[in-house]
Amino acid sequence: MSTKEKSAAEKLKEKLAYKQKNSWDALSDDEYQEAMAICEEYKEFLSLAKTERESVDYFINKCKEKGFSPLDELQNENRLKPGAKFYINNRNKALIIGIVGQKAITEGVRVIGSHLDAPRLDLKPSPLYESNNLVLLNTHYYGGVKKYQWVTIPLALHGRVVLGDGTYKDIVIGEDPADPVFTITDLLPHLSKDQMQKKLAEAITGEGLNILAGSKPYPDKEVKERVKLAVLQKLNEEYGIVEEDFISAELEVVPAGPARDLGFDRSMVIGYGQDDRICAFTSWKAMETIENPVYTPLCLLADKEEIGSTGNTGMASRFLLDAADVLASAQGIDINPGRIMAVSQALSSDVSAAIDPNYEEVMDKMNSPVLGNGVLLTKYTGSGGKYTANDAHAEFVGAIRKLFNEAGVIWQTGELGKVDQGGGGTIAAFLANLGMDVIDCGPALLSMHAPYEVASKVDIYMTMKGYRAFFENNDPFNIY
Repeated sequence: MSTKEKSAAEKLKEKLAYKQKNSWDALSDDEYQEAMAICEEYKEFLSLAKTERESVDYFINKCKEKGFSPLDELQNENRLKPGAKFYINNRNKALIIGIVGQKAITEGVRVIGSHLDAPRLDLKPSPLYESNNLVLLNTHYYGGVKKYQWVTIPLALHGRVVLGDGTYKDIVIGEDPADPVFTITDLLPHLSKDQMQKKLAEAITGEGLNILAGSKPYPDKEVKERVKLAVLQKLNEEYGIVEEDFISAELEVVPAGPARDLGFDRSMVIGYGQDDRICAFTSWKAMETIENPVYTPLCLLADKEEIGSTGNTGMASRFLLDAADVLASAQGIDINPGRIMAVSQALSSDVSAAIDPNYEEVMDKMNSPVLGNGVLLTKYTGSGGKYTANDAHAEFVGAIRKLFNEAGVIWQTGELGKVDQGGGGTIAAFLANLGMDVIDCGPALLSMHAPYEVASKVDIYMTMKGYRAFFENNDPFNIY
């Protein structure tokens, strides 16, 4: 074959074959600077917002800076007009941020839904005990964790304690460099013969995830459990807490310390809770610059996705439907909110697993995302035979693909590992159950669900760019 013929073949291949693109190659100088600035802000967010409550507080403060107001306040003052910026706070654990569109809400809304919870350890209702001159805290792990990853690392304590008189104290211990930290101990190799013979899932047990929290005894040598008493005294002096207050507390144990740049080239971010606060953050960044949208955009930040989206702050609740009902009423429209959802579209903004060079055997290389190749479109999640999956319709996948291509968004496609290797779910199925067209869309991570997860900075930027294109799209999505 001649050189000329090869060139023709290569041109044909370029025209016909699908090939992922490296997002770094597509960035202009201005986009590069914007991406780096956004990632600095993102690291600050990850470092500050390590619980659902802290995340909601962060976004409400950002909303206020950008002129957003509580929905009921705008409604009471008859200011819920096109262009009005609002938010709805659900028990300080879930949040909807939106802008009233020029089109009536009966023509649908554009939802980007992510979740604010992340795998962690929660203190049990009665956690404090003393053993062998040490004070420890019992925990119950939350969500899908590899328990062995949580031992011997510095841990911080975040959360709220409701006192006996009904007031509360918010606690953060372990984040300030002057703070103490906590840890879970592990066996030394010299005594680990039996432990090392166990499966990874069994070597560290759930009941063994006990937090080391003190060792100095109370001065009175006649008192029993002197170390526990000394810790209780410290908690009472600093926070007004008595032991019974743990029963009405939500205290979360998370990795201590800030999110940081990763790599010689600082091209990645390593930090706790990127599943799924990376999508919450990029959803907000896509929202904050929008003015007078045609269709109402809603940034939905839900709770409890890691344990099944349950409860009145999870995606299985009526939170989104009730918000649509209020928006319709404010426009003088009497309609079942389910009818609004039926003509709406959504991105289930959640992460997936990128191919890890250390564990390539669990991935289908032809259908797996690569770090740095842009935001990921996932047609279906689920496990085995697509169980619990939404499985987006081809028409909607095509519409989003076309939208991203026209907006210059670098994207890729993939699924979560090989068919029989495992799988996972998102809030996509819950959004689809309301009648919306939905596809999963978010960045890929390395070390998902580990105490420290890894994201590409350029994927963070492309995710934000894709979300902004979705929010700002004036097309009615007449795809059927």
